[in-house]
Order: sequence, then C-alpha cells, then structure tokens
Amino acid sequence: MQSEKKGVILAGGTGSRLSPVTSTQSKQLLPIFDKPMIYYPLATLMSAGIKEICIIVNPHEEDNFRKLLGDGSSFGININFVTQPSPDGIAQAYILAEEFLDGKQSCLVLGDNVFVGGGLGEQLSNIDSNEGAKIFLYEVQNPRAYGNVKLNKFGEIESIIEKPKIPLSKYAIPGIYFMDGSAPRRAHKLGKSDRGEIEITDLLNTYLIEGSLESKILSRGTAWLDTGTPEDLFAAGELIRVLQARQGVYIACLEEIALRNGWIEFSKIERQHKNIKSSYSKYVLNLGCNN
Repeated sequence: MQSEKKGVILAGGTGSRLSPVTSTQSKQLLPIFDKPMIYYPLATLMSAGIKEICIIVNPHEEDNFRKLLGDGSSFGININFVTQPSPDGIAQAYILAEEFLDGKQSCLVLGDNVFVGGGLGEQLSNIDSNEGAKIFLYEVQNPRAYGNVKLNKFGEIESIIEKPKIPLSKYAIPGIYFMDGSAPRRAHKLGKSDRGEIEITDLLNTYLIEGSLESKILSRGTAWLDTGTPEDLFAAGELIRVLQARQGVYIACLEEIALRNGWIEFSKIERQHKNIKSSYSKYVLNLGCNN
C-alpha cells in the first residue's frame, strides 16, 4: 500500500478544555485507554498508506513526542516535527508544514480526533486530492460546536460556517482534510477571524468558491470522536476498551498496521517489545503467530 500523499497531524494548541490535566502535558500525549492519543491520528494516516508524516507540536513538547515516536522508523514511517509558536487556528498547519509538503497533496488530521471503522483506511487511501479539496461530513447532535455545512437538494455543499449560532444542517466537518498542493499558498492569504484564528472553514471556502470542494458523508460504520473535553476523552477510552475486548483486535496498533502494509519486518518489532510486559506489547508479539 503506497500513497503519494503526505500526512500532517496538528498536535499543538493549549488543550485548555482539559485543564488542569494538560497543565504539564500535551493533550495528544494523554492516554485513550491503552495508547497515547497521538497513536490514533497516526493510525488513520498509516491505514491510508501514508508514510511521510509531519507532526506539529508545541515547542516545549517536542522532546516528549520524539521520545515516544522517534523518527517513525519503529513503525516503518518517516516522522518530521514542526513546532507551533502559537495556536492560531487549524489552517495555520498548512503554513507551518509548507516546506515539508513541498507542493504535494496532503491529508491533515487533527491530533485529538479519533476515527474507528472497518474499511476506513481503504476508503481514505483511494482519495485523490491532486486537484481541489475533499472533506467528510458527519451527523452530530450539536453542530454548533464544529464547522457546519449547508447542503443543496443534490447533497452538495452550498456554504460552510465555523461554529454557527444557528446550525445550517445536522452535519459537521470531522477533523480530516484532503487538499491539493495549493493549500499552503491559500492559507497564507487568509486573515484571522474574529476568534483570532486562521480558520479551516475559510480555507475550505476558497475551494468551494472555485467549485473544487467535494464532500462525502462518513458511513454509519465509522465512529468519529473529538476528544477535546474530559467527557469525550473518557467516552473514547471506553469505546476503545469495549471494542478491543469484544473483537480481540487492538485499535490503532501502529506496529500491526506497518506489518500489514509491508513496511516493517516482524523481527524488528520483536526486538523492540520482547522485554516489555504491557498488554499492548504482548498483543504486538502475538502478531508473529499470524505471519
């Protein structure tokens, strides 16, 4: 499984909604059940066949991320780190990652978004964003909390607004975005909103105006969780716990994805985990029985 896309994970920000838990640690390093939060967006990109990944982090957290993930070679990928001096909105990610992207199409995933669903990786790997932008839509109970869209009778997007007081529809835009190589240039031209951020919805609107924005509703078999609050973080951990216990298959096991993609040999995985007694490492070591 190969891809010409590059991946970006926005894992900066202050995590203020999770304070005081995030007073001393990045939100994306907090656990979602048995794995750090950052494993889940990494798994999303890796399942889509993306090996070249840039993680945007707070300057004072870079060492912690490097200690956890290294250069990505343990998972058969290449990880670059870029620091975010100040959290100025999702679209800022394209400005910060401009040199890394080097004009290539990309997939941006928010570091606190969890996607779980059979066949999701194959669906994402088949998305071609060489021209224009492509997003997903997801039905939520509180569209006021997200980027929100208005659809015409053909199911096409007519307008997009960030966190509307009066929702345009029941559909929110999950934190995964596919864009062509022009995304950084477009982001540079955007001003900050009244919230003081370079809004991702403003960036998407540049594509919408040109008629080059496509959308697709995420299937009912896919769960999308935004883990920005204590309640959401707990719910995500409980979902992962229940699914893993019922199915016997670990979600967001990076070594398993790398092995399945043919990016790493089991012998390397075995060396890395043979002296670790955690349930995660035991699961990883058992992967050798299936190869």
